[in-house]
Amino acid sequence: MSDLNATAAALLGLLHDGPATGGELVAAADDRFGAFFSVTRSQVYRELPALAEQGLVRLGKQGPRSSQQYVITAAGKKAFKAWLLTDAGPDHLRSPLILRLVHAKSLTPKQRANLFEAARATYTEQLDEAKAAVKAAPDPVTKAVAEFGQAHARAAVKLVDALANA
Repeated sequence: MSDLNATAAALLGLLHDGPATGGELVAAADDRFGAFFSVTRSQVYRELPALAEQGLVRLGKQGPRSSQQYVITAAGKKAFKAWLLTDAGPDHLRSPLILRLVHAKSLTPKQRANLFEAARATYTEQLDEAKAAVKAAPDPVTKAVAEFGQAHARAAVKLVDALANA
């Protein structure tokens, strides 16, 4: 049961809060762990039928505009707990923006400057949003996650500046 992938586990974790549609799960994932784990709409809609086929979720109420709620099953709760107890393995950061920055020497000086300027603006905006999230955090767990997002954005700004000056 511990062979869940991280996206499936994230969805099961979110469904512990109650039934949700795919769209609600995408929004909840962004709210809860957007700073450290991204879940795309396509991933959610690919995983939900697979989880249902495995008996880890079941269909709930039909919502407006043909939206379908999903409900975690007892087997889903058991599989999620088993996943939580397994070795997580190493973390992997996948950032298309940082990948571009690392390869910026292939650009003209003007293109490189524009890339670094845009990257710094992106990460500065993320830092501002993370600071607001820290202030608005309703509980210690949410605050700790928001502080992680703040530290990540701050580190990314520092990385951009270091690469821009290299």
